[in-house]
Amino acid sequence: MSTNSYKFSRRDFLKLGGGLAALAVADRMFPSLRKSILHPIDVVSAQNDYDIFFAGTDGWIHLPETPAIPPFHPDVLAPAPFTTYVFGFRNVSNMSAAQRLNQKMKAQHSAPVFWMDQYEKTNTDFKLKLTNLGLQIRPDLTDAHTVHWHGFRDAIPYFDGEPHGSVAVPPGKEFTYVYRPHEPGTYMFHCHVEDVEHVQMGMAGMVFVRPSQDGTSLGGFTKFAYNDGDGMTGFDREFSMMLTEMWAEAHWADAHIQLPEWSDYHVDFALLNGRTYPDTLAPNGSIDPFNPVYDANGDMIPTPGYEHLQYQPISSLVNCNEGERVLLRFANLGFMPITMTLDGIPMRVVGKDATLLRGRDGADISYMTSNILLHAGNSADAIFTAPAYQGPGPYDTYLLYNRNYKLSNNLSAGGLGGQMTEVRVYPAGTLPPQTLPNT
Repeated sequence: MSTNSYKFSRRDFLKLGGGLAALAVADRMFPSLRKSILHPIDVVSAQNDYDIFFAGTDGWIHLPETPAIPPFHPDVLAPAPFTTYVFGFRNVSNMSAAQRLNQKMKAQHSAPVFWMDQYEKTNTDFKLKLTNLGLQIRPDLTDAHTVHWHGFRDAIPYFDGEPHGSVAVPPGKEFTYVYRPHEPGTYMFHCHVEDVEHVQMGMAGMVFVRPSQDGTSLGGFTKFAYNDGDGMTGFDREFSMMLTEMWAEAHWADAHIQLPEWSDYHVDFALLNGRTYPDTLAPNGSIDPFNPVYDANGDMIPTPGYEHLQYQPISSLVNCNEGERVLLRFANLGFMPITMTLDGIPMRVVGKDATLLRGRDGADISYMTSNILLHAGNSADAIFTAPAYQGPGPYDTYLLYNRNYKLSNNLSAGGLGGQMTEVRVYPAGTLPPQTLPNT
């Protein structure tokens, strides 16, 4: 036996505790693994800093008031101009402790979008701190919260967010997740505590990893969805499309201390970035995850004229110049399969579930389509080239929508209430370069 070998006894296991012990022993047996495996002990150095800071809490948002679904919608407890009770995450980065505490009952839907560079480019871990502010409407529910990164490769249990095998954050506490993202692409995240309820109630959002190829020049582009090597996933603008659902009875029940029968589940509202059409076209609120804008109390600032969307800040309107390449990042955390259709503009699907569509031999297996099917938990990356501007108005309009009519239109007057938005194509040079996704 080598003098460098190490015998791991049952007593060692009991002393060190399960998975943490296994990692510690692996470190002693194979010290080179520290170059590629993130250890829980590394979080000690992360407790006093973060790249983004989230809070879990509850709050109110606005959905179309018609058609009414008595007694569940609009909720009589909702303060004007809101209609619907939710759980959710809030971005509390750069806030004081007093400001953070003021964000109880001010949950955002959908959850803030954030992104990071591939680890191979920066050799830097990404740190997400989570605090649990509790539920103001339901103080009897002492639910813990987690951030589970859906689809994240090789997550160790300590940071995975699945509460049976990792850390969950009870009310009043904090925890820092540390990520080492090796695979670029589009993902989603959600609370994994009582996940059927918490995801449906609104604790879901999108996260994506930028490839190490970013910043190089390939095919006339410097921004890419994947490390393609030839620029085929290059783009000029990008837009996230987070697909979720609302069952009005479940939200009413949580607000009124009732228990819904989940076997009766059905979709009353299908949401695109937390909004329904035509609110999907309304301007963004503060959406920069690393430089959020708040008022003096830390509260979100509503866009004038859109006060009902104060806690739904992410627009789904796609603006582009003719000839530009546009990346659409889709993620579905509803419970229903969805087919998103873009009328009049073909899309090339270049990635699915954070995987570049290329065969093992490097063959291109991306494909052109007008319809993208996403089952629950799926993501897809699609790129289109904006067609030539036709006029005579300031822009040409194309519709992007769920082809299931009941999910693109909830049958209210004027065709409101579903997963639909617009792609607006302007003459070349009209719009300046994009600085943030969804702008």
